[in-house]
Amino acid sequence: MTYIAHTQQPVDEQSLAQVELQQYMKEQAQTVAPIADPLTDRHRRIIATIIERNPEEIKTIWIEGGITVWVQFINGGRLAFARDWFAKRVAEVKATLPETPRERNDRLSEELEQACQRYGLTHGEIDWLSFSTTLYFNNRRVGFVGYNRADQWYSRQRPLGGSRTTDSIDAAIALLAIRQPVAA
Repeated sequence: MTYIAHTQQPVDEQSLAQVELQQYMKEQAQTVAPIADPLTDRHRRIIATIIERNPEEIKTIWIEGGITVWVQFINGGRLAFARDWFAKRVAEVKATLPETPRERNDRLSEELEQACQRYGLTHGEIDWLSFSTTLYFNNRRVGFVGYNRADQWYSRQRPLGGSRTTDSIDAAIALLAIRQPVAA
């Protein structure tokens, strides 16, 4: 029977420690400042519309030398465009690209948060399908607000009461007889 004798290779402990330290630093950097994708879904949809590709194919975009826009694809390919032409096309596509339900909810949520801060209100959990919520002042329910399919804010004081519609969140809150606090 044949036996194989294994010999251990000499290990450079400093190299191992250096590799371990680099790995630890990468993990810490990712924890402290995770790498965020600079392109939103909307950005990808705009770029994809311009270059007639699927948004999922687009990895990133950058400007080189102030004159060339590069679009990098997931598979490694790239396309170059003149900056001025690309900027003009972005403006045209932005003007015609419809808002997605998520973008709509994000926009409305931001408006609601800003209004709550201005009026000293808090709100309950948001029903994202109908975009509606309950408003509170000092833990006391003051009414309900929401956004309807006619692109109008609405408010009502009671759960089963009639709603009154308006064009802004501020006006909807005012219909609940809530005024902005006056600075002393």
